[in-house]
Amino acid sequence: MQVAIALLKNMRPKQWAKNGFVFAALVFDGKLTDPESLMRVFASFGLLCLTASTIYLINDLVDLEKDRAHPKKRFRPLASGKLPVPVAMAAAVIFPLISLSLATLLAWELAVVLVAYLVLHIVYSFVLKNIVLVDVFSIAAGFVLRVLAGVVVIEVEQFSQWLYVCVGLLSLFLAVGKRRQELVLLGDTAETTKPVLKQYNITLLNDMLRMTMTSAAIAYTLYAIEAETLLVENSVFLLTIPFVYYALFRYLYIIYVEQHGGDPTEVLFEDRPLQLSIVLWISLVIVLFYIL
Repeated sequence: MQVAIALLKNMRPKQWAKNGFVFAALVFDGKLTDPESLMRVFASFGLLCLTASTIYLINDLVDLEKDRAHPKKRFRPLASGKLPVPVAMAAAVIFPLISLSLATLLAWELAVVLVAYLVLHIVYSFVLKNIVLVDVFSIAAGFVLRVLAGVVVIEVEQFSQWLYVCVGLLSLFLAVGKRRQELVLLGDTAETTKPVLKQYNITLLNDMLRMTMTSAAIAYTLYAIEAETLLVENSVFLLTIPFVYYALFRYLYIIYVEQHGGDPTEVLFEDRPLQLSIVLWISLVIVLFYIL
């Protein structure tokens, strides 16, 4: 039982919140009230979570010794010894076999997306995470694939390509913010714990943070103004923009003022103002798309 609990913890259920991007197509294509589409996207979400858990296991197996030297990661089940290495290796083989088999039954396109997701993150674990700049772009690509995993399982009719751009830039912003906080948190041990950090410095990361945040804000604004596939009047959808801008500014506040923001998922579960802004934005989008 203790091994099972340790395995579940190493699958990082909190991180599954990132897979919420799979619902983008469902919401913004007006299919949220369609039972079949809803079930298909939920199934895609579940398979994506299982696939993502495979990546977390592989990543922790690769970084085992480095995690043991990390001030926080040393408490993870694998690094602490609570999860035996053979069990983790077996799960890393079984999980993708299950997810890809079921994905093929749901939609062969989903199986292709999950394979791409697996390949990207496996290559990231062994190579890309050690290449400056490419590491954060790889993370952003993973989020775009999450959106695509929701698109391929339903028949989209009103889904704007602008949303791929928005998600890509937002995830790039979060990835850069995470790199910055890792550099600050780890200090002199940064190069040992995460070698790619020796190729970054605070000045570069601050500039990248401002650039990606501004680009994400502009992309969403253009989506709200220009997207021909919006299911509501563009002028009305502009009401959602302040909530997006507030969430971006709030995340900057958390990074610069509160000196936090190392893991975006932890911030999401801990910061009440950020949670409120996201809930209000989602609520307004649903009201505009499905009620008015």
